[in-house]
Amino acid sequence: MTDPILDTDFMKEMVRQMRALDSYGQWDGQPAEALLAPYVLTKERKAEIPLVGDPDEEAVARLKAFYNAIATLIEKECGKMAVPLVHLSHEGFGRALITVGKLVVSDKTLRDVHRFGFESLSKMKNEGDKILAVALEIVGKHAEVAGM
Repeated sequence: MTDPILDTDFMKEMVRQMRALDSYGQWDGQPAEALLAPYVLTKERKAEIPLVGDPDEEAVARLKAFYNAIATLIEKECGKMAVPLVHLSHEGFGRALITVGKLVVSDKTLRDVHRFGFESLSKMKNEGDKILAVALEIVGKHAEVAGM
């Protein structure tokens, strides 16, 4: 039996984003849990990762997939194109923005991207839903700017 959290819109979109990263089909047939497992960083796993380090391509791809999923759901909800932008230094510091029209609906400062992850899939979903809710509220308040 699969985890019911995987049936939520956010988690379905996260699975789609992860499958989109698989240009060679290596993950074909993999269950959703396996695709999303790299996002789960328990305290023990996080302790194994050094405090200082440069993010590898996989960590950056996971980060971008997370914000792409949120942008896709914003677009689905409000009908306006949402564009994610992730800008990072080689050391893993930077920003993640999501814009709708000329409106910035999400702005997150990023640190230690090589350690990007969540304690559980539930915490990842909650964080994604929180960002989504705030973004949709901002779009609702400033629909004119979002439509530009």
